[in-house]
Amino acid sequence: MTRVLLLGGTTEASLLAQALAQAGIDAVFSYAGRTGAPVAQPLPTRIGGFGGAAGMAQALREGGFSHLVDATHPFAARISANAAEACAATGVALIALQRPAWAAQQGDRWTRVADTTAAVAALPDAPARVFLATGKQGLLPFAAKPQHHYLLRLVDPPEAPLPLPQTSVVIARGPFDAEGDRALMDAHRVTHVVAKNAGGLGAEAKLIAARALGLPVILIDRPALPPRREVASVAEVMDWLAHAGTERGV
Repeated sequence: MTRVLLLGGTTEASLLAQALAQAGIDAVFSYAGRTGAPVAQPLPTRIGGFGGAAGMAQALREGGFSHLVDATHPFAARISANAAEACAATGVALIALQRPAWAAQQGDRWTRVADTTAAVAALPDAPARVFLATGKQGLLPFAAKPQHHYLLRLVDPPEAPLPLPQTSVVIARGPFDAEGDRALMDAHRVTHVVAKNAGGLGAEAKLIAARALGLPVILIDRPALPPRREVASVAEVMDWLAHAGTERGV
């Protein structure tokens, strides 16, 4: 009997939740709980962490899950590592639904960096106006360069003072379009963009806008993740569940 734990928080996870519900597959949608008003899902939903790999393994056993789909953000390295460890420990079948990474196109002015620390170092020393499109979790390292004005786009209003002395905050939920992002960058006189290589169409708008404006982009590479089966579409996950999801722990 198939029972799926879907680790979500991405557009792809929401699309998969719709497909699972329409197919009548027994599934639970899990949110990490980092946004105040997560998108409603057509599946039973749990919100919050598991308590590491051991806690996730316990949840898999107690919930009677046979399959786990990791459709978290490509930079959610810790929960992805915990999922791989928990599935290996319990024999639950694992697959990851991961959007392809972005690739540079003609006209892009990208500087590829390994992590947030390298992104901070790649910013100029002279004051700049930076569209810091990395989410609220990784702001503190940029306090090392307080001379810049940072434009932040967040899903929820900040609950505590921001660690950056010069900021403009826009509250919005994607997906976004290139025309709107170009207007946003123009309005805030952005000179540099910092982003994570998350992939996906909804988040690509800022890169398209930066290309059109000729702006330099500092792009943070994805973190290393444990070996696992990965697919790029909802259809591939559904096919795996129907025909090839019996290989436990793969």
